[in-house]
Amino acid sequence: MSTFANPPQKCVSAAFKEESKLHDCIQRLLNRGVPNDRISIIGRNFQTEAKITGFVTRKDVIVDGLTSGAIYGSLFGSLLGALTGIGVLFIPFLGAVVAAGPLGAALLGATGGALYGALGAGLGSALISLGMPQDKAAIYQTRVQAGEFLLVVQVPEEKSGETYLLLQSAGGEELSITDLNLPSEPEGSLTPETLSPDIRSDLSEEAQQTFVEAYNQSRQESEDHGNALLKAWAKVKSLFDRDDRGIFSKRKS
Repeated sequence: MSTFANPPQKCVSAAFKEESKLHDCIQRLLNRGVPNDRISIIGRNFQTEAKITGFVTRKDVIVDGLTSGAIYGSLFGSLLGALTGIGVLFIPFLGAVVAAGPLGAALLGATGGALYGALGAGLGSALISLGMPQDKAAIYQTRVQAGEFLLVVQVPEEKSGETYLLLQSAGGEELSITDLNLPSEPEGSLTPETLSPDIRSDLSEEAQQTFVEAYNQSRQESEDHGNALLKAWAKVKSLFDRDDRGIFSKRKS
């Protein structure tokens, strides 16, 4: 098992002025063995190959059948497409932003509670709700608002120092090491209670059970989390239609 899966974890964060330097830093992290599901980004001005409109997430791509890597890559670029939880959302004072990784999943899946209220007040408040010191959260909101990019990397505590130096050498500014309460990709079997909020909100209780059973069966056959998600959504779509609220709840006859 990778050491990156073991607690305790720290979050190393930095702001990047240039997208090219951000991409280079992410590639260096991946080359160092940092799992892609431990890397988070937020930014406004990503140079995408296709104009993004509305609210698009990896889940939407799966549900709507756009599972081609080429299609997904055309939206977010090959490197960003390799990250998890990627999507587009609207944040007050910032407008539409691209968010990816565990931090993106936290923001994209914010369906209630303190984080949801904080998100309505801006990115800084949302970061504070997740455990970011107030001074750094305010700086990162200002930086992202100015068109820069925020990178957050979850690493074991003993690797936080070398990760800090890597981000610094790659051009990161306003670096910080903090304890953020970020979601992680599920390890092992799922239950309806451990489904992420963004998935649970689209499924009735019966559909949630179907999703969980299909996901767990796929994970028994393969360790690939992404493939298990594809199969789980495919199973739900084969058995249920959306109701007037957009929830998969109407069992097909």
